[in-house]
Amino acid sequence: MEPRLKPVSDNAVLVSFADEQSQQAHDQVLALDRALSQTPPHGMVEAVPALVNVLVVFDPLATEHEAIQAALSDLLVDLEPKATKGKTHIIEVCYDPSFGPDLDAVAQATNLTRDGVIKTHLTGEYTALMYGFSPGYAYLGGVAKPIQIPRKSAPVRGVPAGSVIIAGQQCLITTLTMPTGWSILGRSPTKILTGNAARPFLFDVGDTIRFTQIDRETFDIRQGGDPE
Repeated sequence: MEPRLKPVSDNAVLVSFADEQSQQAHDQVLALDRALSQTPPHGMVEAVPALVNVLVVFDPLATEHEAIQAALSDLLVDLEPKATKGKTHIIEVCYDPSFGPDLDAVAQATNLTRDGVIKTHLTGEYTALMYGFSPGYAYLGGVAKPIQIPRKSAPVRGVPAGSVIIAGQQCLITTLTMPTGWSILGRSPTKILTGNAARPFLFDVGDTIRFTQIDRETFDIRQGGDPE
């Protein structure tokens, strides 16, 4: 469908490319995000890419909705969406039973063995689709169909930071201790929050992520501590 531009509050415009998630829509999202980084409209503060839309935030003291929408319309005329891969990240994950409390449940739900679930998870090539409600929560698309399962009926509290979790087609590495209704497969020692104010998160939207398995001893070494 044609892109839709919608004013949001007093300082943003939402550009939507579709009503449902698709690769074509996300390619358009990435193309507009690139165009905005190269040619930001006057007064733009930031662009926030998501699954099918881009939120363009501006300074209301410097510009207004009409001017931002006009600039966006001009960019959209020459937009050239294409499937591109960003930087590739190799992320370590430990599937120790203490880190993957839902591995057996996922295996039972998918008619796979525990090792089969792990192997299937490792063979996936994931793409950072968007950042979510919590700092560094990068939603990764690309979970293989054999292990695509829905969320749990109720969330579990106190899930540790670094947990590798899945639900449906998406995977995520948690950055904070918090509740989740997703299935917990393992834990990664990789720090997603970089501590760099100029680049606070490890992934950019559009980056490729692959997982590699490590054992518990290696995990503890990466964490700089002793086994629990």
